[in-house]
Amino acid sequence: MNAALRSPQPPLIERLPEVRGRVTADAPLDRITWFRVGGCAEVMFKPADMEDLAMFLKGLPIDVPVTVMGVGSNLLVRDGGVPGVLIRLGAAFAKMRALDDYVLEAGAAALDLTVAKAAHAASIAGLEFFCGVPGTLGGALRMNAGAYNSETKDVLIEAEAIDRRGRIHRVTPCDLGMSYRHSDAPADWIFTRAWLQGRPGDPQVIGGMMATIQAQREESQPVKTRTGGSTFKNPVGLKAWQLIDAAGCRGLRMGAAQVSEMHCNFLINTGGATAAELEGLGEEVRRRVKESSGVDLEWEIRRIGVAAKGGAR
Repeated sequence: MNAALRSPQPPLIERLPEVRGRVTADAPLDRITWFRVGGCAEVMFKPADMEDLAMFLKGLPIDVPVTVMGVGSNLLVRDGGVPGVLIRLGAAFAKMRALDDYVLEAGAAALDLTVAKAAHAASIAGLEFFCGVPGTLGGALRMNAGAYNSETKDVLIEAEAIDRRGRIHRVTPCDLGMSYRHSDAPADWIFTRAWLQGRPGDPQVIGGMMATIQAQREESQPVKTRTGGSTFKNPVGLKAWQLIDAAGCRGLRMGAAQVSEMHCNFLINTGGATAAELEGLGEEVRRRVKESSGVDLEWEIRRIGVAAKGGAR
């Protein structure tokens, strides 16, 4: 049959397996990313629970791309949106409970701040640093997030993930090859929960440490602006912000995107910026730092999706 006479492919949403969770076509993402930019997800799926997620993945056509998104903190969604299915884990994946021996079991959709608060409530010390990490535990597992001289791998006992075929895996930090802002977790894995090791602590001391971390963060970072957190990883032995500052990029603008005056390893949307402007500004910062210091900055912010038609990317 002539290709021009073939029936057009049905909309993606009509090709998906039956689920108990929520499926939405053309779901806007600019409302939920911290940058407040980006296009739509072709389809967004919010599974009802682990069983629903597993059955969905098992029945999903293999040609359909899958992207996972947390709360949109350390993330830049491009203006053309995200093709395929974007999965967001909800309340069923955010449950937490304290176990024996000062272990906290936490769902991957739990906010890192909430993880720290749950540990505080259970008199578990050692997890305070999570209150200084934006995003969810799933994202922290994926990138070995950390703050204030502690990293996820330092407290992780074991993590649970589900792959593209709906198979469940239980892995340790060694299995994940975790290093600075990196893990070797396969790209198709979706983290669902983790077990974190703490130690006995005084709730008053734990609370005081958390308050100090949050105060320091508010004093040194533009946390009340539309930003995506730290933009670039720190090169070995160096600080990204110092390289950016030395390259003359503090306050640099591209359209409505700007390098923060407060902390120049943060990009901010001053109002009405596009994802293309933010990404373009980041690339200009990288170019200037390379020219100034010879250092290639590596993006820490995850960039997903496609450029808008006619865009530069």
